[in-house]
Amino acid sequence: MSRIQLALRVPDLQSAIAFYSKLLDTEPAKLRDGYANFAVTEPPLKLVLIEGEEGTDTRLDHLGVEVASTEDVAAATARLSQAGLSTREENDTACCYALQDKVWVHGPGQEAWEVYVVKADADTLAKQPGSTCCAPTDAVQPGPQATTTSCC
Repeated sequence: MSRIQLALRVPDLQSAIAFYSKLLDTEPAKLRDGYANFAVTEPPLKLVLIEGEEGTDTRLDHLGVEVASTEDVAAATARLSQAGLSTREENDTACCYALQDKVWVHGPGQEAWEVYVVKADADTLAKQPGSTCCAPTDAVQPGPQATTTSCC
């Protein structure tokens, strides 16, 4: 199973949840403080909503491809590296109420893409110290030398 992830930073999380519930004809699969995600079967989509600042426009936070296993992440890492893309791996990362393995790359416009697997889900899983997981995207350092990311 693979599906595309679209992560949006929204100024009003409750309004966004109400809108996307109607648009996608489904309720969120996960709701946490400042965070919601929709696991849509058709088309295969993980829509992530991250609470942003009130009064700002909704904006793209990051994109991703959710895969089924750590082995799939490793295969993507090898494929992307062999294709000449700069990759950054994160293993056993506590991110957005889940334990994940992932690899990050950046597109030509510096858009952040992650290929990731959710290894465990948790209501109270804390972020790792120094992580910018679900932090404002201005904390993200795009490009091959990236050391921080926004993630979900």
